[in-house]
Amino acid sequence: MGKFFIKNEQINGNKVIITGEDVNHIKNVLRLNVNNEIHVCNSETSENYICKIKNLPNKTTSDIECEIIKKIDNISEGNVILHIFQGIPKSDKMELIIQKGTELGVAEFIPVNFKRCVVKISGKDEIKKIDRWNKISEVAAKQCGRDIVPKVRNIEKVEQIGEEFKNYDLVLVAYELEDKNYIKNELLKIKKEKKNYKIAVVIGPEGGIEKSEVEILKSFGGRIISLGKRILRTETVAMQVSSIIMYELENSGGNNFGKS
Repeated sequence: MGKFFIKNEQINGNKVIITGEDVNHIKNVLRLNVNNEIHVCNSETSENYICKIKNLPNKTTSDIECEIIKKIDNISEGNVILHIFQGIPKSDKMELIIQKGTELGVAEFIPVNFKRCVVKISGKDEIKKIDRWNKISEVAAKQCGRDIVPKVRNIEKVEQIGEEFKNYDLVLVAYELEDKNYIKNELLKIKKEKKNYKIAVVIGPEGGIEKSEVEILKSFGGRIISLGKRILRTETVAMQVSSIIMYELENSGGNNFGKS
């Protein structure tokens, strides 16, 4: 059953209006018809519904009208809110990070302009990139059955992200020169203190994070961690850290292995 995201404005009582690109997907790709059922999720409240298609696009409307049959439980979001502060990588690696991070449960991505970032994005290029990255997040969220669409925010600087650290229970900074404090140590500590977590992870670009930037992040309360004996690619770090955190801290309800 197809899953589609809507906003509050698309719900009126028991009626749901599907708009935009989802209309074409429902009608021409999935070839659904009147009385077929779809899975709808309100991305603003994470409420899930089973809906029946009542009307398809016609001469007077380009939208699809559905009727809510029943509300169903949220099953995809757990007790961990994970944000990734990702140094902007080269090529299309950010797209991979967003796609796989969404599948692994990341709630938000914040691109960061570190000193060693090779790619510099600004102005109209930034707007286009952010729009594309958010679209990738939405497609991935639909594919893996998330109850939210992870947001990709505008690009920030190191000093800006440091100011946000106070909003998290734990901020981890992955640094290849750290050799004493491992991610396991920090997760074991917070696991004893809490059951619900808001965690941020800071990951550098291909060239890593400069020592001066590490000191800035540390001064704001970031916990500098090692991920092991090997140097990982930046896109690998995002996937590895997300997997470890969710494995250690998330209260899971089920699995959808092999879904594509």
